[in-house]
Amino acid sequence: MTIETRNDLVKVAEEAKKRLDSYKCRILVCSGTGCVATGSELVYKKFMEIATNTENVTVDFNTCGGEHPVGVKHTGCQGVCELGPLVRIQKGDKVIQYVKVKLEECQEIFEKSVLDDQVLEDLLYKQDGVSYEGPDDIPFIAKQTRITLANCGKYDALSLEEYIASGGFTALQKALFEMTREEVAEEIEKSGLRGRGGGGFPTGRKWKQVMRQKETTRYVVCNGDEGDPGAFMDGSVMEGDPYALLEGMMIGAHTVSARDGYIYVRAEYPNSVSRLHHAIEELERNNLLGENILGTDFSFHVHINRGAGAFVCGEGSALTASIEGNRGMPRVKPPRTVEKGLWEKPTVLNNVETFALVPKIVKNGSDWYRGYGTEGSPGTKTFSLTGSIQNTGLIEVPMGATLREIIYDVGGGLKGGTKFKAVQIGGPSGGCLTSEHLDIPLDFDSVKKYGAIIGSGGLVVMDKNTCMVEVARFFMGFTQRESCGKCVPCREGTQRMLEILENIIQGKGKMEDLDRLEELAEMVKSMALCGLGKSAPLPVLSTLKLFREEYEEHIRDHKCRAKVCEAMRQFLINEENCKGCGKCAKNCPVGAITGEKKQPYHIDDSLCIKCGACKDNCAFDAVYIEA
Repeated sequence: MTIETRNDLVKVAEEAKKRLDSYKCRILVCSGTGCVATGSELVYKKFMEIATNTENVTVDFNTCGGEHPVGVKHTGCQGVCELGPLVRIQKGDKVIQYVKVKLEECQEIFEKSVLDDQVLEDLLYKQDGVSYEGPDDIPFIAKQTRITLANCGKYDALSLEEYIASGGFTALQKALFEMTREEVAEEIEKSGLRGRGGGGFPTGRKWKQVMRQKETTRYVVCNGDEGDPGAFMDGSVMEGDPYALLEGMMIGAHTVSARDGYIYVRAEYPNSVSRLHHAIEELERNNLLGENILGTDFSFHVHINRGAGAFVCGEGSALTASIEGNRGMPRVKPPRTVEKGLWEKPTVLNNVETFALVPKIVKNGSDWYRGYGTEGSPGTKTFSLTGSIQNTGLIEVPMGATLREIIYDVGGGLKGGTKFKAVQIGGPSGGCLTSEHLDIPLDFDSVKKYGAIIGSGGLVVMDKNTCMVEVARFFMGFTQRESCGKCVPCREGTQRMLEILENIIQGKGKMEDLDRLEELAEMVKSMALCGLGKSAPLPVLSTLKLFREEYEEHIRDHKCRAKVCEAMRQFLINEENCKGCGKCAKNCPVGAITGEKKQPYHIDDSLCIKCGACKDNCAFDAVYIEA
């Protein structure tokens, strides 16, 4: 197809919609990273093989013949990540969601649910003894509000035609032909869209600042360097709806009069990189990227830069330095990126989720967008929900949703019905919230009052089996390793904080260490050069404030109530349960266990290295841990 003008695009959209509607059945196989890891690519190939070898079945987007036109498609993340591979069978408006699909089950699915209309009960999502047939019936999905993720799981992530058929590039047309650049920027500002990368800066205001610059060479940059442990929101959007991201960048580029755009994406996201490359090539091949797009004077080229996994390159000035081929290190501000960004030119820098929301806002209007969320933080936010939670995966909820709604309504509560202890929000730059915060609204402004940040959207749920001192040590270890080392407060301060935390979990801490730790944290927070450095101490400060008694127990009593810290653990043998089989002694690598056959064995704590081999190999549950 050749798309030279707006009329061409309208015709392509009409034809693509007809072809999409012509399918009697679509087999939608999730190709998000989580499902790929559990074998979804093999499931996809199996369905392709079965469909190809079945009489009267045609498998081709462009072919409508045959008795049973069937589409076998890769989709983006279908949401319930821990239950992959995920497969949806779509017939018109009816959709069946299957979970944990095995290769040997594909034939039965094809025969009973594709060629016939039967539902395989055993493969449906189940919760509390109830089976859910359609994806929108599943409580985990039903209680979400999916705007950014609206296309993920519904359309072929690789198909430009399916994106256009779903309404793609309607917003671009509107921005090019029905609105001035100033009107687009004004609409984005009126919507209240704030940067979803963690900073929460008003997007429209940022665009206007670039538009006001005297320098006419300008750039649009997308931050896809999602480095937070446990975060996978941006990666899922790049994998599942790359054309929406690119359309948002195109609208931004047109608005600020930029000719070139860059997507900075982690090399550790190979699926994202390959799908973005494919999407850009498809757009260029169909004249939707390049020179004189849709017959206008708007020209735009998109380039992909792969990062090497440096967390600091998520910071704006470090990211632009890395694109330029320099070491990714933050610089002193001002000037800010909007004034001197990439190659010291005015630059719009937004993250993946922010750009993906732009087409929705332009298409539907700012009032529509403000119908979701709160006054100060309109719209929705994607979160990666992980940890000790019943339903882990990718979620999207309105800004202002409470932790209680997310954890219990969407997430299904904690695994095993255990008691909620805390949630780490905002990754290594965030803080902890506890049960007393379950009913506060999660938005940019509210969480700051409690020493936390929304950040990019990672939510790690923790129960009683989590040691909060170890949580602080883990995140401080990550931050210290990822420090670029440019400024002394961050380079030296995080190192010293990490040493103190490691001494505490090894049983070598002193009470005065807690005051020293807090003092160092406040110093780094106030004096570090960049935003990442300033937020690095937040996990320490929040855990010290909320769980100080756990720190004191580690120091005073040499006790870890969660039984996590190895130095605090003592392995003991219950004499009543011990049968004297000697298996524990056989598996002990340091000979710390002695005894006689058919008599209770004993562990010498002075020799024990806390490896847990004895407990793992005991068939009688005689070995236990005393904290």
